[in-house]
Amino acid sequence: MRRLFRNPVRLVPFGFLAVILLGAGLLMLPWATSESRYTPFVTALFTSTSAVSVTGLAVNDTPNYWNHFGLVMITVLTQLGGLGILTVAALVILVVSRQLGLRNRLLVQAETAEFRLGDVSWLLVRIVATVLVTEALMTVVITGRLWLVYDYSPGRALWYASFHAVQAFNNGGFTLYSDGLVAFSRDPWVALPLSLGAIVGGLGFPALFEAARLWRRPRRWAVATKLTIWGTVVLIGSGFLYLLLAEWTNPATIGTYDAPGKALASFAQIALSRTGGFDVINTDRLAEESYPLLIVLMFIGGGSASTAGGIKVSTFFLLAFVIWAELRGEPDVAVGGRRVATASQRQALTVSLLSVALVVLGTILLIVFTDNLRNFAALFEVTSAFSTTGLSTGLAPELSQPGKYVLIVLMFIGRVGPLTLGSAIALNTRRHLYRYPEEQPVVG
Repeated sequence: MRRLFRNPVRLVPFGFLAVILLGAGLLMLPWATSESRYTPFVTALFTSTSAVSVTGLAVNDTPNYWNHFGLVMITVLTQLGGLGILTVAALVILVVSRQLGLRNRLLVQAETAEFRLGDVSWLLVRIVATVLVTEALMTVVITGRLWLVYDYSPGRALWYASFHAVQAFNNGGFTLYSDGLVAFSRDPWVALPLSLGAIVGGLGFPALFEAARLWRRPRRWAVATKLTIWGTVVLIGSGFLYLLLAEWTNPATIGTYDAPGKALASFAQIALSRTGGFDVINTDRLAEESYPLLIVLMFIGGGSASTAGGIKVSTFFLLAFVIWAELRGEPDVAVGGRRVATASQRQALTVSLLSVALVVLGTILLIVFTDNLRNFAALFEVTSAFSTTGLSTGLAPELSQPGKYVLIVLMFIGRVGPLTLGSAIALNTRRHLYRYPEEQPVVG
């Protein structure tokens, strides 16, 4: 066990697994459901994994199946999964002892990945402040809207607003409405706060903090921040235009809306499709040409060290720069006047290829375990689970038990990260004191 936990990175998957199993045990209890009955293990495990991995996929009707205790448990699990298990543990230690030892700093660094050891204590305070302030702002705006316009009681409006604020910022995707947020697709006071909250949560704390600190001098941003911020703008902008045009005349989605309503619904759906997982437009009624777009956006995901999943925006655009440099015959890969290290290029390639392999394998298994699939349904559901997005074509509740376990494994791997999981599994790291002779095999 000492050898197993010598590297803090190896604690990341074990931490998430422990919380998932604990959450599943609590959700199995009869006082977590509206009908006071025991929940089957696979249902509780699926829901707990979906919450901790901040995915939002569900195999039952969330607002009707779970009672208030169950919904509060889902909210807590989502918040824990969004912040990170080791980050929360280190925060508790910091509050109790008012200082972090070297080991606890290493644990947090293993999860946040992009901060120096000396920054960890102050980093935790900034992370918690950012989370609480953002969720509070969303809650205030949506509470007022539900109370004053939709005639919710103050208590009900506050509960609905706070639940969806936590889900949006942590890119969870669980909702208290059986049809998702379709009823609010043209309401800017609900759709926009949730969309912006999901975008902020999906940027990642390293990029978010640096962009806020140097917002007047974006040229001084680090390469990772530039790739994340500008890549997010490109993905949301291009995705918005594509979805707007693809669904403009579709009467099952936004075809009957006026122009401002179509624009708002399309923007909110794209902002939430990348990471958030809320249904602003009925996903199962989209035009066929819209599914490839959402699959690509889900697969890319959000920023590094964020609440989002996917291969990450910086990974995707770093590979784009690698391809561009190779096509131009450049000896180095440069982004924003900086040469990208070869190790970063290898990591980006490894994450991308492992992710593609997992999605392909998951899709094959889901096809094997499921009958009468629609076009894109298996690939869409698998990508949504792996990228911890949570969008669904309605397939999840109809899956057999093996199919549900496939999605459970994909959600877990998607939250932990293929590279982190691979590093945790590779217990023996070797250092060679020699290098083999170089040879250039034919490629392409």
